[in-house]
Amino acid sequence: MGRIVRAGLTQTKNAFEGMPSCVDDLEDCASRLDEIRDANLAHHAVLLGEAAAQGVQIIGLGELCVGPYFALEKQLFWKGLAESVTDGPSVRFFQDLAVQHNMVIVAPLYELCGESYFNTAVFIDADGRILGHYRKTHIPQGRNESGGFDEGFYYGPSDGAVQEHSVSQNPFFPVFQTRVGRVGAAICFDRHFEGVMSSLSHGGAELVFSPAVTFGSKSRRMWDLEFATDAMRHQLFIGGSNRLGAEEPWGIEFFGQSYFVGPNGHCPNISQHEELVVSDLELHQLNEADPAGWELQRNRRGEIYGAGD
Repeated sequence: MGRIVRAGLTQTKNAFEGMPSCVDDLEDCASRLDEIRDANLAHHAVLLGEAAAQGVQIIGLGELCVGPYFALEKQLFWKGLAESVTDGPSVRFFQDLAVQHNMVIVAPLYELCGESYFNTAVFIDADGRILGHYRKTHIPQGRNESGGFDEGFYYGPSDGAVQEHSVSQNPFFPVFQTRVGRVGAAICFDRHFEGVMSSLSHGGAELVFSPAVTFGSKSRRMWDLEFATDAMRHQLFIGGSNRLGAEEPWGIEFFGQSYFVGPNGHCPNISQHEELVVSDLELHQLNEADPAGWELQRNRRGEIYGAGD
C-alpha cells in the first residue's frame, strides 16, 4: 500500500452578506471589519467541518481568506483587517479547528508584523501548533480586461525572515514538516515566476499549496497549464485554490477551478461540495520510477556529465 494523503482545498468567496452594492459606499465597511472577519471565519468553520467529514487530513484555504479581495482599488481602511499570524483572532480560530478536526491547516491571512504588512500563509499542524509561515514574495500591480489590482498599496514582498522550524535552507521559501508530509506555499502571483516551485522542491516540499485570487482570460488559460508543468518538472504535488464567484460591490467574476495535480497528472476531485476540492494524493509516486522514463531530477546535465561539460 502506497503513502496516500487525503487533501482539501477551499474555493469560496467573501461570506459577509452586508457588503454595499456600490463601490462609492465601501467606506461603510470601515466600522464593520470585525463583522467581516467573523462571518468569514464562521463560513470556513462550516467548510472545515465538511472537509473533516470527508476524511481530509490537510487543507489549504484561499488567499486572504477572512475578507473580500480588497486590492481591486486603494482604500486605506482595509489595512484594519491585518492581524498577527502568531496570536491574532484568525490564527487562534484556525488552531482550535485544527485540533478539533485533527487536520493540518494552511491558512492565508493578512498579516501585520510591527509596522509591516504581508500576505501570509500560516502552517498549523494537526495538534494546533503553529509551525511557521510563508510571506508572498511577488506582489502584483496591473490591469486586465476584467479589472485592476494594486496589491503593493496593502502589503510588501517577503522579507525572508528565517523560520525556525523550516526544513529548507532558503528563507524566502520555507518548507514545514507536518503530520502528513513536507509542505510549502506559493501565494497567487508567485506561481508565475521561474524558480519558485524549484526552490520549494529543492527545499524538500512534497506538497505545495498555491492559494489565489485570480481572474481574466489569460489567467484562466494558464491556470490549467502552470501547475501541471511544475508538478511534473519538479516532482511535486500542487494544490491551486482560487475564489469562486463574484464579490460585491466590484462584481469581478473569480473562476474557481481549484484542483490538485501531481507529477503524473491531475488528481480526481472526490468532493460533492461546490466550495471544496478533495483529492487523494499518492505521495509514494514521488519516490517511484517515472512512468515516462524521464527521471528529470536524476538526469540533469550537470549531474550526468559534470557541471563543467
